Amino acid sequence: MNLPKTFLTTTTVGSFPKPDYLKKARTQLSKEEISQEELERLEKKATREIIQFQEDLGLDILVDGEMYRGDMATFFAEHLSGCKISGLVRSYGNRYYRKPVVTGKLEWHGPITVDWWKYAQSLTEKPVKGMLTGPYTMMDWSFNEFYPDRRETALAFAEVIAQEALALEKAGAVCIQIDEPAVSTKIEELPVAVEALGRVTKNLKAKTISHMCYGNFAELYPKLLELPVDQLDLEMANSDYDLVELFKKTPFTKEIGLGVLDVHNHSIESKEIIKKRIQTILEVIPPERIYVDPDCGLKTRTMEESKAKLANMIEAVRELKKELLTFA
Repeated sequence: MNLPKTFLTTTTVGSFPKPDYLKKARTQLSKEEISQEELERLEKKATREIIQFQEDLGLDILVDGEMYRGDMATFFAEHLSGCKISGLVRSYGNRYYRKPVVTGKLEWHGPITVDWWKYAQSLTEKPVKGMLTGPYTMMDWSFNEFYPDRRETALAFAEVIAQEALALEKAGAVCIQIDEPAVSTKIEELPVAVEALGRVTKNLKAKTISHMCYGNFAELYPKLLELPVDQLDLEMANSDYDLVELFKKTPFTKEIGLGVLDVHNHSIESKEIIKKRIQTILEVIPPERIYVDPDCGLKTRTMEESKAKLANMIEAVRELKKELLTFA
């Protein structure tokens, strides 16, 4: 095997559990017991801690942990003209979020995430991903009271998200992740998702990534490869790697963000299990195109669980890289 300098790169999908002091502060802000400035000070403290946490673990590509965000769709909608926010809507189980409502023309008035990305990147020499919610998911997770149909709503979101993506790239982001968890839920609308995402990525030179989770990938594949990004980040552990047989029939032609940790399971995957999962993919995708990470964001886990899962993931990758280099 002729191995490149960089292969089996480690990263995470985006979110981490918020510390108790930050949860308390958000409650205090809602009761007007603290100021917005005090909340932001604590959000920066939590961001510093999560960057250091990732540095200590030894991850290759970092994230800011999304300490300043609530729901991934609502956060962006709150910063756009043409959107207001509904009351609580059930997401799944006992989890709720405030759903965006599109009431007028969507407009972007300036960077939403850039200052947070700059702050996180200033804390480390390693690359930090820019993190955005994709246009199809923004459309699907919003009530539309303005645009004529779902496609036009998705394209309107694409126009404003494209401006945010370009602002991140101008600030120096070399990896921009555009999350599209809703894409895998409505197979018939994949062309809309492809068109909308294309409007976001068409002028970007940064590495582009799209994360998807817990959908019917088998029915979407291989059309999933039409999504115009460099890397597709897929949950694989939770579905027991059922896509591998499809990859054998129709090669996976992009980089893959390989989910090796089930984030909805309290159990800690052993190094041996993780190595076997990566080896399964190595049969169909070369190591330089494999980025190893959890299935999804880790915000539903505790910090102790997150640390244990990621530590085993990183050690499994280190051992496997040594083995590959030995036999190269």
